Amino acid sequence: MQDEFVTLVIGKQKNVALIAHDSKKAEMIGWCEENKEILKKHFLCGTGTTARMITDKTGLPVRGYNSGPLGGDQQIGAKIVEGKVDFVVFFSDPLAAQPHDPDVKALLRIAQVYDIPIANNRATADFMIHSRLMDLEYDHEVINFRKSISDRANNL
Repeated sequence: MQDEFVTLVIGKQKNVALIAHDSKKAEMIGWCEENKEILKKHFLCGTGTTARMITDKTGLPVRGYNSGPLGGDQQIGAKIVEGKVDFVVFFSDPLAAQPHDPDVKALLRIAQVYDIPIANNRATADFMIHSRLMDLEYDHEVINFRKSISDRANNL
């Protein structure tokens, strides 16, 4: 039963993805400015426009991927799978239709599958970033995908 799960480690320096829908970008920039001293200790990335605006307005170095509608959400999801993103702050707008909503749902799903902390509003982001765990390594268990693939291949 122990090989059903593997333990992954989120290091002391977190790989933080920063994402915001258009109507939430100003709020994200303000949040980043307020938490600049904490965020500058970590590796930051984000979807295109959000990453660029955060860097321009706060001076924080944020590696930008494509914008969300052009595949940026999927790129962040792929980085989660690769173990290169282990903390997501996504200020989403629940009142506006998004053309890339399936991509957003896929990102949220993959974060859940890989047991990645994800905040989708300011209050949750505040609780997460001010947690004592931000300065510690954190072990978490996820499904042993290699075993799962092997089991499926042998049983199909």
